[in-house]
Amino acid sequence: MSSDNTNTTVGKTFFYQGEGHTHPLFCIAPGIPCQNAREQASELMGYVRDLTIEGLMEDKPQLLWASHYLSAMAKALMDDAELGMMRK
Repeated sequence: MSSDNTNTTVGKTFFYQGEGHTHPLFCIAPGIPCQNAREQASELMGYVRDLTIEGLMEDKPQLLWASHYLSAMAKALMDDAELGMMRK
């Protein structure tokens, strides 16, 4: 937690990829204010929605893969912010 009593991310959430989910692709850095992390996750989910629709309508699988990774990043941000908010 930061010195001004703002809850921050804990930096323990990873996004795994590969068979058996054994290869960590990225993780959330500790110390991000939880409110900022949640706002960023919301913005990313808006992009996920747009990319998914565009990918489906235009038959562009690369956009669907991009939305997959962005949604994983948004989920990791939300999960880590939740851990930070539960910390006292």
